[in-house]
Amino acid sequence: MTAPNRVHAEADAAISRLSRDKARRLRTAVFYIGALILGAFIGWLNVPDVNAFMNFIATVFTRLFSLVAVPVIALSLINTLAKLNHGSNGGTIFLHTLFYTLLTTILAASMAAVLFTFVGPSNVPAELSGSSFDAAAVGHGETYYSHIISVIPNNLLQPFVSGNVLSVLIIAAALGLGLAVMPHSDRRTAVVRLFSGLQDLLFVIIHWLIAVLPFGIIAFSAQLVAQLEAGVILGGIAQYFGVVIGSNVIQMFLILPLLLILRGLNPLRIARGMAPALMVALFSKSSAGTLPVTLASAEDNLHVDTRVSCFVLPICTTINMNGCAAFILVTSVYLMQNAGIEISGATLITWIFIATIAAIGNAGVPMGCFFLTLSLLSSMNVPVDLMGVILPVYAVIDMIETCLNVWSDSCVCNIVDKELKGRLPDVTTEDQPEA
Repeated sequence: MTAPNRVHAEADAAISRLSRDKARRLRTAVFYIGALILGAFIGWLNVPDVNAFMNFIATVFTRLFSLVAVPVIALSLINTLAKLNHGSNGGTIFLHTLFYTLLTTILAASMAAVLFTFVGPSNVPAELSGSSFDAAAVGHGETYYSHIISVIPNNLLQPFVSGNVLSVLIIAAALGLGLAVMPHSDRRTAVVRLFSGLQDLLFVIIHWLIAVLPFGIIAFSAQLVAQLEAGVILGGIAQYFGVVIGSNVIQMFLILPLLLILRGLNPLRIARGMAPALMVALFSKSSAGTLPVTLASAEDNLHVDTRVSCFVLPICTTINMNGCAAFILVTSVYLMQNAGIEISGATLITWIFIATIAAIGNAGVPMGCFFLTLSLLSSMNVPVDLMGVILPVYAVIDMIETCLNVWSDSCVCNIVDKELKGRLPDVTTEDQPEA
């Protein structure tokens, strides 16, 4: 084949691949939207036996994603650190990730502070706040310091058993960095190949789960609508609720897309590619549990460099908490206001940074932000009785927070991938043993 003909053939093949990708994404979108509608209809019917079956299916999917989530975090970070630190740009991905994580989290907390000032939610009547809320009954720990101490692992296996994501991150980082500084040898190569093979195996399982994900979406949607129909989720403090949700929505649909545009990326394209992960995040209320789908969506749909996705997304899942930062700021300031503490501009600015730092230490699990805020306020001797009034509406807040967190992770990952395109070292042969 002549050179011009070969060029034309390669161009035709590339166009054909793009067409297939677009058709596959369109089919996926249709399946997910159809699953949402069907699930909402099933939940609206409110048939007890059907609701029980939907709850069963939703629980099965949640447990299966939780099963692979923690190993994915560990293996992704171990493999990426073991390979990247041999190249001169090994630390570049982390620096880019940390910069955009802090940027997006500070922007989320700042937007929450601005919206709180603009809306000025009124205090809850004393008879509603009461003093009957038992923090221990919903899993509240002793202090914020005990929350931090719980992250430090004292057992190699316990963090994996309990699903303590931050502890797993510390262990994985230590193992990955240990492999990175080990001299090349047959034993090091064998260990790296073992971890790499286990990661490939997990991704096979993840793709199986994604293939049947529409059934899970039907169950999640039906479960949510049935709960709404039953009145489980109440709206007792509308202004507070509006500030938290409003700040998350503005961050999701305005600030993050604007950041993508400024970095030369198409927000709609990224949103379409990450749709499976966003859907799972919305209903699972766990960014850590969504991580397997987030990784697969970034690599399969948006063709993000595996070295970037396997490094950025596990880290972002544990430290990039835009929704949590907004919740911590609004809730903390609102409780302080109800306790009679004057809220000034300086107070809000201070809480922007407190909320940012606290959110970084939050675990990406359901209600993790609620428990973290309880610990933080209790350690500052702020009355937390009002958390009992917030608790009924937190189910909706948690859904939107998690979706925002995963969307922010996706944005950071795609920005880092674009900025480091062509700058990462070739790792195809670096793990070969020395003679």
